[in-house]
Amino acid sequence: MSLQELETQLRPIFLAALAGDAAAYRLFLDTISVRLRGYLRQMLARAGRTDAGETEDVLQEALLALHLSRHTYDAASPVTAWAHAIARYKLVDHLRRSGRHADALPLEDEASGLAGPPEDAAADARLDLARAMETLPERTRGLIDQVKLQGASVADAAGAVGMTETAAKVAIHRGLQAMAKFLSKRRAKP
Repeated sequence: MSLQELETQLRPIFLAALAGDAAAYRLFLDTISVRLRGYLRQMLARAGRTDAGETEDVLQEALLALHLSRHTYDAASPVTAWAHAIARYKLVDHLRRSGRHADALPLEDEASGLAGPPEDAAADARLDLARAMETLPERTRGLIDQVKLQGASVADAAGAVGMTETAAKVAIHRGLQAMAKFLSKRRAKP
């Protein structure tokens, strides 16, 4: 099943789940689990990890994070991209805890593997990301780049720019919200 077909299937199910439909929520979790399991297995293998138990551990962490973060979902965004992003963060956290670096996971290859769109769509997405990043103050842009794209810890990134960890977390959160708003406005334009 293509990512587009999965999105078409999952979006209404997830929206129903957010509205309180327990059966829809179970179906969403079962369906997204299959996709995320394959993604995590592939990414762990790239990092030299082939233990199926490790894949399941990271999957369970990702599903828990999806559950706890479901209120952050923006209905204007693809639910599959939101779920994959959370799974990737959990994967990076897992690799950090186990002494492996997330830089073993190339972002370009990952993006094309997830969505599978034509190369011009991937280039458009990278351009949109760059434009959204340009709207941010330089310090916030640097924090997001360090933490979300380079895999640095919030503490390290905050120290590098002379901020407290709490202030850096707030700046990153607000920056990501501003980027999402910018991108949703661009998407809404004809």
